[in-house]
Amino acid sequence: MGRKISKPEPDRRHLQQIIAGLSDGVLVIDPGGSIAWANDSALASHGVRKRADLGATVKDYRRNFVLAYRNHRKLLAGQYPAEKLLSGDQIDDVIVHVRKKSDADFERVHQVRGITLADADGATESLVLVIKDLTDQYNANERFERAFDANPAPALICALSDLRYIKVNRGFREMTGIPADSILGRHLYDLDVLNNAEHRDDAISSLKEGTTILQQEATVKVGSGVLKHVIVAGQPIEVDDQPCMLFTFIDLDQRKRLENSLRENEERFSKAFRLAPVPMLVFSHDDDSILEVNDAFTAMTGLSTDELSAAPATSFESLFGAADRSRIGMLIASQAGARNVEIRLHSKLGASLDCLVSIEQIIIGEKICSLVLLQDVTERKRTEADIAAAMEAVMKDATWFSRTVMEKLAQIKQSSETRSSGAGISELTARELEILTLVAGGHADTEIATSLGLSRNTIRNHLSAIYAKIGAHRRSAAIIWARERGLGLKQ
Repeated sequence: MGRKISKPEPDRRHLQQIIAGLSDGVLVIDPGGSIAWANDSALASHGVRKRADLGATVKDYRRNFVLAYRNHRKLLAGQYPAEKLLSGDQIDDVIVHVRKKSDADFERVHQVRGITLADADGATESLVLVIKDLTDQYNANERFERAFDANPAPALICALSDLRYIKVNRGFREMTGIPADSILGRHLYDLDVLNNAEHRDDAISSLKEGTTILQQEATVKVGSGVLKHVIVAGQPIEVDDQPCMLFTFIDLDQRKRLENSLRENEERFSKAFRLAPVPMLVFSHDDDSILEVNDAFTAMTGLSTDELSAAPATSFESLFGAADRSRIGMLIASQAGARNVEIRLHSKLGASLDCLVSIEQIIIGEKICSLVLLQDVTERKRTEADIAAAMEAVMKDATWFSRTVMEKLAQIKQSSETRSSGAGISELTARELEILTLVAGGHADTEIATSLGLSRNTIRNHLSAIYAKIGAHRRSAAIIWARERGLGLKQ
């Protein structure tokens, strides 16, 4: 019986020279399972310096390194790429996470492909694992994933190849109330983020061309089925080497609600302003113009909003005298407000009206304005003047009035402005105060002169000085002024 001739070991020197400088890692495995050779990239991707640190055999390799799929499920014996290649299985770009048992901090991501090398007779000569280290790429992807999901701005990523969503962040899920598994894989026109877009045709053209989609208002259907107002924009990006479109959103619902609320408030104000019986106008501080007048103002002055807006300066000049215009202008400019300031108004209809003006600062559509209210007190003033004239006539000789009648007459007219009880009294001398008290008590000049031991002319001179100090022009007005301050009242 003849002696069996052993097959010579294959000469891999040329193969090793070719692959030694490759950037991808290469492991050469004998058909018996021994790790015959590894280039520097293969060693570096495993965190070792020598081939022996990988393990002498494929089984040793499994003892030194823990491999897991992308879903973190660990590979069992027989499932390692080298073992499957030895079993005759085809290995095409399998992605695995690699950890070294001797170093808990070591972790890499490999993309592995298998090649079977045969000799001239077709027998397996060597098995080759080509390893691409994707660790940096995966770390960058993980950082992007974390940042993308943590970003509070709602966002979606759509693959341009088939227009299906491949990523959705927490902000979009919270804005719409739609879970991730109900979004991922859906077609863009199924969950249409460009629905009712202002420039939809342009946006779709940009989507097809893979160019930037400019910001524009649109609506997105949320989980409850209602449409949410948003601002949407698209930015082309690459994810895992495939062209995609990143859609970002700004939720407009809160702003829309605020705008609607402001519009409703402005409508209510406008209606109340227009129908109010008190004449009013709105003055804008931004451009010193009259924004609007109400119907009561037009009825009183004969001037409409259009007339006042067209020539505000001329209109003001025609409405108020120079002193009153200056006074109103100062009150408006101060923005401090005012209450019941007396002015004289000249209407377009030719009437001169005594008015009390009140001013309050308001904000309309982010504009600082003043609301000016006018109260026509012409009839009241005329009535007061008539009463004062009648009192003057009957009080020329007031000796025959009882004190009770004098008190009633003095209380008929009320002051048009709020005054403190002692205002103006301190300006009177002791003699003037004494004479005014007697006048307010209903005493005639002759009676006062006799009582004080003075001449009647002296009494009249004192009364003239009193009138000048208190702003009275008649005896009746002086009596009212004094009685309002408690002088001459029966004790």
